[in-house]
Amino acid sequence: MSDFAIAVVGERDLDDLLPLMRSYCDFYEVDPADADLLGMSRALIADPDREGVQLIARNADGTAVGFATVFWTWQTLDAARLAVMNDLYVAPESRGSGLAEALIRACADAARGHGAHSLGWQTALDNERAQNVYDRLGARSSKWLDYELALDEPASSE
Repeated sequence: MSDFAIAVVGERDLDDLLPLMRSYCDFYEVDPADADLLGMSRALIADPDREGVQLIARNADGTAVGFATVFWTWQTLDAARLAVMNDLYVAPESRGSGLAEALIRACADAARGHGAHSLGWQTALDNERAQNVYDRLGARSSKWLDYELALDEPASSE
């Protein structure tokens, strides 16, 4: 495994983080505005205790090569805090290096530090490469079926 440094994202990391977030969105064929992606990151930077954290991974020469995003919530069925790893992305040149596993472990550490009972996440049904990583780490797949309800844009206050 290569040497990586994983740290909580700060304002100074955003220029390096944005291309990784854009590549992640491209993989899932979505196109949120850069300003919205940066707005989400800044919300996490501003209030990590309430919102969550983003982690950025850099290789030995300081190049940003991966990121993960963890949001805080609660799980009624466990009556406990839950951390949700909403994003996990490793740049193609760093895949197979152990970085994905290292990022998941860093997310788990952040979740423990926040008092979370568990770390959960989703992946696409056809993302077998990611599923293999998760299986190697001992994660269990869920038997829940996800639903999503699109909501209208909030009313403008103008």
